[in-house]
Formats: sequence, C-alpha cells, structure tokens
Amino acid sequence: MLPMVRSHQQYQSFVEQQLRTYYGNGSLLFVAKDWSLVAKFWITDLSNTFEILRESYSHRGPLSVDPADMLRSYLLMLEVGQSSVTEWVNDLRRCPLYAILSGFVYGQTPGVGTFYDFFPKLWNYAPPNLAPRRRLSRRKPERGTKGEKAPTTTPNRIAKLITQLQKRSVVKSQPFDNLLRLFQQQFLSVSAASDLLGNVHALSIAGDGMPVQTAAQIRSKRLCSCREQGIAQCSCHRKFSQPDCDMGWDSYRNKFYFGYHLYSFVAADSPYDLPIYPRLQRASRHDATSWVVSAHEFKAYFREYTWDRVLLDAAHDAMAIYEYLRSQKITPFIDLNQRNTGNKKYKDDMMLSRNGVPICKKGLEMKDRGYDSSRARRKYHCPLVVNGVVTCDTPCSESPYGRCVHTYTKDNPRLFPPVARHSNEWGNVYKRRTTCERSNKRAKEDYHLEAAKHRSTMMWTVRVYGIAMCQHIDAWYQESDLDLKSRLLSA
Repeated sequence: MLPMVRSHQQYQSFVEQQLRTYYGNGSLLFVAKDWSLVAKFWITDLSNTFEILRESYSHRGPLSVDPADMLRSYLLMLEVGQSSVTEWVNDLRRCPLYAILSGFVYGQTPGVGTFYDFFPKLWNYAPPNLAPRRRLSRRKPERGTKGEKAPTTTPNRIAKLITQLQKRSVVKSQPFDNLLRLFQQQFLSVSAASDLLGNVHALSIAGDGMPVQTAAQIRSKRLCSCREQGIAQCSCHRKFSQPDCDMGWDSYRNKFYFGYHLYSFVAADSPYDLPIYPRLQRASRHDATSWVVSAHEFKAYFREYTWDRVLLDAAHDAMAIYEYLRSQKITPFIDLNQRNTGNKKYKDDMMLSRNGVPICKKGLEMKDRGYDSSRARRKYHCPLVVNGVVTCDTPCSESPYGRCVHTYTKDNPRLFPPVARHSNEWGNVYKRRTTCERSNKRAKEDYHLEAAKHRSTMMWTVRVYGIAMCQHIDAWYQESDLDLKSRLLSA
C-alpha cells in the first residue's frame, strides 16, 4: 500500500514536538554535537522522495513507510559514522534523537528487513549486480610505478570510445537512475539555487578517480571439476560473490586492490568541493576511459548544465580528449603526462619545450604575446628583444622586432591549448583541480566509504550517492545561521 506522505513543515513540527517530549525536561542528555545533526536535517527537505520513487511502490499490501523517512534515516546513519545497517537499527531503538530526526516515533522504528526492502527501490534493476555472478576471471592489470600516472592503455582506445559513444543518440537507462533523480532534484538543484556550485551555465568541472577496496581478495567458487583431475589453475567459469569488482592498481599506495574505481565530477568553483556526478566503475578501468563514459552520461543527464572549463590531471592527457573538448567549445586544463614530454620539433628548425613553447636557436623559450581567439593561434616572439631592439648576437630574423612564431590549436590541441600552461591564468585555474582530491578525502576518510561490508553494486552505489548527499547537506549547514536550541527546547 502507498505510504502516508507528509510535507517538510509537518516533519519539522513532528521533530519539534518529539524533542520537547524527550529532551525538554532535561531528563536525557543533549550534547552540543547533536545540535548540528538537528540543524542539518531541519533544513533538508526530502518531502518529494515518494513522488520520485512512486513507480517503485505498489497499491496493494501493507502500509509502506514514508520513503522520505527511510532516506533521511540512512543519511543520518552516514552522518553519525555508522557503517552497518543492522547496528543502525539497534541505534534507532536505543537513542530517541536518532529516531526522531529520522522521522520515526521512538519505539516504533523500522527493522533491518524494512531497510533492505527500501534499498532496491533506489535501484532500477532486478539483480543487485550488473554482471552475472557466473563468469570468467578477469585479467590482472599491469603493475604501475608509485606516484606516477599510468599511460593510456592503447593510443587509439580513447578516440574509438568517444566515436562509439557519439553515435548513440540516447543514453540507455542506468540502474541508479532513481538515485540520480533524488540527488539531482533534492540536492543538486538546492545547491545550484544557493550558488554553491558556481555558475551552472558556465561550469568548471574537475574530474578524478579513486580506488574503493571492498575486500582483501577475490572471492569465487569453482564450478568445474578441474581440481579433482589434478589441474590447479584453470580458466573455467567461476561463481563470484562480487561479479562487478576486479583487480586494480593503486599508484598512490603502490599496491593492487580488489574493488571498484569511483570516478567523480566535482564543481571546481564550489567553495565546499561538492560532487555533482559520482560513478562507480570497475577497478581496472583507466581514469581517461572513466572520464569519457562519465562525460557522455553527464551531458545526457544534466542538460541544463553547460560546461565551460574542464580540470584534469595527467592521467587524462590523451589527444582524443583534447579534440573532443575543442569540438564542444570547452576549455581544457589538463596537465601533461611526464611519460610523453620532452622537446619536440614543430616547424622547420623550431623545437618545442615540454609545455609547448617554441625554443629559439639560443635554446631559450620564446616570449608569449597572447592568444588570438578569432584565429585560434598564439603568438610568440624573440626572447632577446629589449625595448623593441634585438640584443641577440646571432639573430634568426632581419626584422627589428625579431622572429615571430604562431602556434595553432588545430595543429596540436594538446600542446597548444587556448590557455598556455606557463601562463598565470593557467596556474590560477588549474590549482582548483585539487577540489576533486578534497571531495574524495571527505568520502573516504570523513564518511568512511570503505568501512561497509557490502557485496553488491546496488548497496555500494547507494552508499556512494548517500555520502554525496551528505556532503551537500554539510554545505547547507555551513551556509545556514539557525538558532534551534532556544526554539525547540523552550517551554
């Protein structure tokens, strides 16, 4: 049966009445930290949750619990640092504050089964995993170098993937569509209206991936009789407990891990490093591949958002990405991969530095004279011209102005981007790329992303999006100036 849904004002009235009942007389302890939780959920309006999930509910059967209360309770669980749903159910039964903020009457809180009946309503796919549990073993990736970005696996792989995705006019539905709609309508739209994402019509987006370890090793069960025949290692099908996970290489920790690769788009102009599109991928997937897939989906899901700049690290240093961004009129700010740097010949006898700056015969980088956007070219002139006079003893041009060189973006958008890598503008913009690392740190350390013991992609996706929602709630709380203590506990 469809649930009884209440407005956000009704939820606030319920919280006010219940807090006065249990905490107003001073019989129960209410510490200062609890007020931040009260304020966070006091300003978080989740009343539209049922309308977004309406198709997931049946008109028959017992009365359902309001999905807004279920979602709110799960977010509160993440806020207090609890990683087990079973233990959270016990916390709801033990602590009146947690039950009240969730929207439940203390003593009438839902059980574990109610929560695990709610999670599939956020997942538009019958199985909890995308891949079948019965499959072949995946190949382990190559070992990388500690602290270095891995090169793109094959030179043309990214270009082929971009071409393939551009041929698809419609993005197919994803199992996490309900979660994404909840995130878009009740969190991103609120942050955008509060100007916490920057200008959504000229977004600066930073992208980066991070490893998510879900188990210490691969868990699988043999389905063949090769071991009985004396064959210790075989390539037969096996049954995997986490079929969507595989082995990946963590270059920061210099080790292999088993789990997922979480790739996130973050609003680079956000003062709170807010995520706008997290996406779970297989652990073995490269950052550049993850970016292409996420960018294609983001463009389809977020039609009201317009990209202006993209901030990426050296793992995304692929020519196909530069060409794609140029075709979309998006300014790239991508660091060069150290594996593909060094002086290169440009035209005639002119060499280029690792940053794409022409080098004169004296071995000096030429001076930048600005970018002509109408012709998509940058002008350089002799570095030894002082007050209009060439001071070089062996000038390479008869002009008193010295030799001039033009570099065209169309010739090599990787080395000749619209904003030069050696410019102050590049440095001021690119320093915001670390917003991704701060957002990932919040998810992994502050919200203990890897502390859960889930086995399905469904539950890991719910956890990832739940943490992203909490990051937005925290930003709203920082922007708010509420004095709830005198209001809620006053006589």
